[in-house]
Amino acid sequence: MEFYEDKSFPTEERVDRLLKEMTLKEKVGQLNQKLYGWQAYRKTEDGYELTDLFKKHVEQFDGMGALYGLFRADPWSAVDFNNGIAVEDSAMVTNMIQKYLEDNTRLGIPVLFSEECPHGHQALGSTLYPTNIGAGASWNPSLQRQVSSHVASELRARGSHLGLVSTLDIVRDPRWGRTEECFSEDPYLSAKMTEAVLEGMQGTAGEFDEDKAVAVLKHFAAQGAGVGGHNSGPALIGERELREIFLPPMKAAVQSGALACMAAYNEIDGVPCHGNKQLLTNILRNEWGYQGIVMADGTALDRLMMLTGDKELAAAYALEAGVDLSLWDEVYLSIESTVRNGKIDEQLVDQAVRRMLMIKHNLGLFDERKWTPVSKASLIVGHEKFEKTNLEMARQSLVLLKNEENILPLEGIKKLAVIGPSADNLYNMLGDYTPPQKPGSGSTVLDGIRSMAPADVEISYSKGCGIRDSSMAGFAEARQIASGSDVAIVVAGGSSARDFSMDFEDNGAVKHYDAAEMDCGENVDVADLSLGGVQSQLIQQITETGTPVVLILIQGRPHAIPWEAEHCSAILCGWYPGPSGGTAIAEAIFGRFNPSGKLPVSIPASSMQLPVYYNAKDSGAKEDYFDMSGKALFPFGHGLSYTTFSYRFMSNEEKSLSLSELEEGNQFDIAVEVNNVGERAGYEVVQLYIKDMEASVTQRKKELKGFDKIWLEPGESKVIHFQLGKEQLSVWNIQMKETVEPGLVKVMVGGSSETTTNVILRITKERLGGEESA
Repeated sequence: MEFYEDKSFPTEERVDRLLKEMTLKEKVGQLNQKLYGWQAYRKTEDGYELTDLFKKHVEQFDGMGALYGLFRADPWSAVDFNNGIAVEDSAMVTNMIQKYLEDNTRLGIPVLFSEECPHGHQALGSTLYPTNIGAGASWNPSLQRQVSSHVASELRARGSHLGLVSTLDIVRDPRWGRTEECFSEDPYLSAKMTEAVLEGMQGTAGEFDEDKAVAVLKHFAAQGAGVGGHNSGPALIGERELREIFLPPMKAAVQSGALACMAAYNEIDGVPCHGNKQLLTNILRNEWGYQGIVMADGTALDRLMMLTGDKELAAAYALEAGVDLSLWDEVYLSIESTVRNGKIDEQLVDQAVRRMLMIKHNLGLFDERKWTPVSKASLIVGHEKFEKTNLEMARQSLVLLKNEENILPLEGIKKLAVIGPSADNLYNMLGDYTPPQKPGSGSTVLDGIRSMAPADVEISYSKGCGIRDSSMAGFAEARQIASGSDVAIVVAGGSSARDFSMDFEDNGAVKHYDAAEMDCGENVDVADLSLGGVQSQLIQQITETGTPVVLILIQGRPHAIPWEAEHCSAILCGWYPGPSGGTAIAEAIFGRFNPSGKLPVSIPASSMQLPVYYNAKDSGAKEDYFDMSGKALFPFGHGLSYTTFSYRFMSNEEKSLSLSELEEGNQFDIAVEVNNVGERAGYEVVQLYIKDMEASVTQRKKELKGFDKIWLEPGESKVIHFQLGKEQLSVWNIQMKETVEPGLVKVMVGGSSETTTNVILRITKERLGGEESA
């Protein structure tokens, strides 16, 4: 047994002793994640073998810190069921790699396997869930916790350790192609979902069970603020906007025990995140007490050479800022020469290596957990309980935007037309970062409708048109079947489906997609949020038949649909609901369950309105334009139900607390009664917003500060209590200090951000009775 494997010593001592034994070359190896994981193995007739490229990389640094994407399967990696790692072989391959490192390196330090897990592990046979924008629409952190726990279980069953999850990005411009990876446009909702991801993947005990993994939270920070909605675009924001909107999810994550995050491609006020010491060290580590690692995004460190013109200076820039682990770049390969040439102190290298070794110790990789039972993946991956959770998340992610004359749920119809480019295309429902699916897996909307519709309903189908294709050749058939039906269901929207004929950047982003149907996903930004191709014309022609139209939107970003919103009888938003989405949508259409999703992002009427996020600054500016409204078509938090809910505060009396009372931990208790006054049972998302009416700096029109998803039977009422204390009532004042200021605060509660039910709170300088001010 090596000394660093001896559990009788404290972890910190084991790490320090190991670090002292390492050469500079071995240290540099721990900070590099150069190799693409699918390049490490080759599938043979007899099994799998390690490639010469992998062995050469291990020899170069006498070890390997991390290996990205061993199981990644998609058009970029060119991995499919023919050449990829089968579920039952997963642990055999990871154990083979660990064994090679044990036998062929001086110290035998295990490698970390890092994997993409944006909505499930991006591997062959893994369970795929709705994308984050859909999960955000559920407003259900408890359900997200279950999803993330299942993802971690599948990840560890294969022998992997780090799961890369987009939780930190806040949607501020939905033209951005990666909108689908965000939970929300709101920092509070995003923070709560981020906490749920951490609790689900890592657990809450502080020690990793065998089915828990480290969540690598990305991207830090402000990537969703790219100018013009451009991927990796600069974020032209100040520190106050950064702290109010973009930092809360990561701050909440640190408080919940985060151990890994990924820096963002963008710059903030001229400073690239990968070289931003104020962000990665002063705020993240010194201010918040973060103890984990910072991983670079793919080839992002090489981009620093645009500033430095030199690999060694770029390496120094990133190390000094606080980046610990590289990803595919050339820059961190030069760390050894950077130290030798005096451009950086080896102590900084040691600091980053220590963090990497601590992660490995926390995961038990220096103990027996380095090896994964070979049979484990087959028993866990794709388990039935995961599929049940998946279907429930798909259900709760659906948002009913419109339901004129209660056309939904459908009842008493005899003929039903199902039309549209996403009606019978599974990949259109899955989002970006999706592995190949086995034929016959999943459920399209058409599949779901055929299985859920009453036996006497005649169902006709026509694709009508494509997502981006301009051909109207299918219009005539679509019009014909709609004309003879009682209702036409049109399934339109967008697609993030990649195909194997595409070209990709060296970081995996799509490079050319002119001939593809893909109109969303990484690097697929748009100028116009209208439905692509001739989808709007198809919908118009279907409505001209006089048959009521139910529009189903399958999308990764909100589309601007003013005409459709006026002329369609009902609109149900499915985002990218995953392989169980077709079943969930059909269940909603026929009333098998009651839609409960709420918008996690505002839906604009036009791209020309942007930005339309609900929490804009209340600076006195005119909201409307001369030529159109400035309001969102559908506001943040909006979502209808098949039943109706009423709200009332339990007390309308003004409540007061002093600054000193809030500082001592006292809180305002806000009690709200919610009543189901309709005829169906269902969930309601109770939302609480505040507006600071008297502050030293401009405040937002309203800010989400609490929510609760509750189930109510017909006629049932519940009293919900929200607590507002120092954390919720603080502002970043004119001196850029986070503090509570005296004055009036308006509290608003309801079923969307446009609620008008409100009460007033008073924060006083002194305690009531004239005690000394805080």
